[in-house]
Amino acid sequence: MKLVIHGKNIEITEAIRDYVHQKIEKAVSHFQNITNEVDVHLSVARNPRINPKQAAEVTIFANGSVIRAEESSENLYASIDLVADKIARQLRKYKERRQDKKTHAQPTNEVVVTEQVVPDLIGDRTPELPSEVVRTKYFSMPPMTLAEALEQLQLVGHDFYMFRNAETGEINVIYERNHGGYGVIQPRNNNGHTNGKNGKVAHNNIIIQEKSHSTK
Repeated sequence: MKLVIHGKNIEITEAIRDYVHQKIEKAVSHFQNITNEVDVHLSVARNPRINPKQAAEVTIFANGSVIRAEESSENLYASIDLVADKIARQLRKYKERRQDKKTHAQPTNEVVVTEQVVPDLIGDRTPELPSEVVRTKYFSMPPMTLAEALEQLQLVGHDFYMFRNAETGEINVIYERNHGGYGVIQPRNNNGHTNGKNGKVAHNNIIIQEKSHSTK
């Protein structure tokens, strides 16, 4: 198992490195058969308005899936303890889902409701980008189904997840809606159609499919 440690606004001392290895390796010790690489990112916020200031983030690459956990506190070692416990729970949940799929695999029927998107999403506002790109991440993007993308969204702990749709080959975004359920953002072809097989037409530059889902 490969374990990589990164630091931002902090020196990764031998004591910190040893502590990370001790805690993270213990957390993933029962899941090494599915764990390919562990990426640990430690950071200290310089902005006095950010509290708590010391964060630990763990990203695990497990057989094509990405599992992520992040915790922060006033003490870096405490943050490492918290994130180690959290990533262990995430791995346990991931392994249980894999086992459930093998033993209780059955087709599911889901209703997807397409809602029309307003033609102009920003109105008279001028699009603005952040003055500085503070972080760049690169991930492999193997094709996956919508159900697999939803599972990944729940594993990484973000509000959205970008993936390559196995049906269309295009980049889609699945996201958690504020009022419950999940939505999918798809690109539109020049002829106004999406590449999906549902025959639906988008009237704007993007099509958003939204559905409710019982699993959080």
